Amino acid sequence: MRDHPLPPLLRDLFPVRQVSGPVGAVMLRVQHVLDSEIAPTAAARDRAGGYPHQVVAALKATGILALAVPCAWGGLGMAQDLSLELMLRIAVADPAVAQIYKVHDDLVREIFAYAPPDLRQRLAHRIVHDHVILGMAVAENGRTADGFLQTLARPCPDGTHVLSGRKIYATGASGADLIAVSSFDPVRAQRLGSVRAGVRMDLVPRNAPGLVFHHDWDRMGQRATDSGTVTLADVKVDGQWNALDPDAALPQHVALRFQAGFSAILTGIGIGAVRAVCAFVPARARPWGAAGVDSADQDPYVRRLLGEIGADLFAAYCSVMQAGTMLVQYENGQVSRNAVAMAASAARSVATRAALRAASDAPAAAGARGTDNVNGLDRYWRDARTLSLHDPVDWKNAEIGRHLLTGWEPEPGPYQ
Repeated sequence: MRDHPLPPLLRDLFPVRQVSGPVGAVMLRVQHVLDSEIAPTAAARDRAGGYPHQVVAALKATGILALAVPCAWGGLGMAQDLSLELMLRIAVADPAVAQIYKVHDDLVREIFAYAPPDLRQRLAHRIVHDHVILGMAVAENGRTADGFLQTLARPCPDGTHVLSGRKIYATGASGADLIAVSSFDPVRAQRLGSVRAGVRMDLVPRNAPGLVFHHDWDRMGQRATDSGTVTLADVKVDGQWNALDPDAALPQHVALRFQAGFSAILTGIGIGAVRAVCAFVPARARPWGAAGVDSADQDPYVRRLLGEIGADLFAAYCSVMQAGTMLVQYENGQVSRNAVAMAASAARSVATRAALRAASDAPAAAGARGTDNVNGLDRYWRDARTLSLHDPVDWKNAEIGRHLLTGWEPEPGPYQ
């Protein structure tokens, strides 16, 4: 089976990675699009905001959307560690695009674990042959961050449901072909005496009547995700597109994979920041007079700073890849869920610190000239800071500490 070499991310600190077979071929095509189309225009997209339709279309043409579809359904069945590698590489080029792809990857893996077989077949065909990308409208503005039952599904006599509600942080939804919308059918829940029985996850076409995208995402970072508000005003959905089989066992590692993906993107942001600075310093930075050197890249303090940051990012990368390996082993029944939870939490902790330091401190090596708006170095910190606040990393550290002190194991939930 032919190997496909993915180029180094930071010289030999992150050397060439060999990926074999069809998955490697797709990843190599993706890397070409990242280098030629996405990275050069990332700063402009950051300034403009809005959904990145053009670059998502370019990615679709590589076959990237079929990577997470299981082989049994006609996809490529990409392993978890390679999935994280790909998210990380996209984030080096543009973390907003990486987050949009992450949502698709997460949803595909999740839905193919619990959806009815006939829906899996239809969805696989749409993704593999029609290059359909999935977006997400799940989060709601409840009293706590993990409340998701305010959007109501009203059953109709003809077997359809009508959805009404308001979603926030709907990453990727405004440009997706199908949007995964969570809702709650209180009638079914009461009839069967189970909250779980009333939970739905419908795949709704973007142009469905009553589905409104408000394009109100106005955050300091991740601007091109267009992760704004979506409202549903009597959106009619057919039961055949309810992806959540009420009798299916839900996968227990969804939240852990979700967290590992954020760690991959954060690490990619840090690598992107260091790459930008390392390109700027030899060409444009001025050496400090007391250093007694001819160019800024010869300054021992510049070298030390970037070396320490690079070492932190190397540790973050290794942590992310280990989390991916543990996810694969869990799916194969080789490790416990708690072992994966500790690995995912550790990766999130290490990646958050490494990304924030890289994005904040690496520009010091560039000097005052590096703050020129044309360089766009500020976007790395804004993206890293925004993404790091998706859920508090302090809880990840506390969970690790609680386990170390008492042996406690986190129960499966939206964020642990």
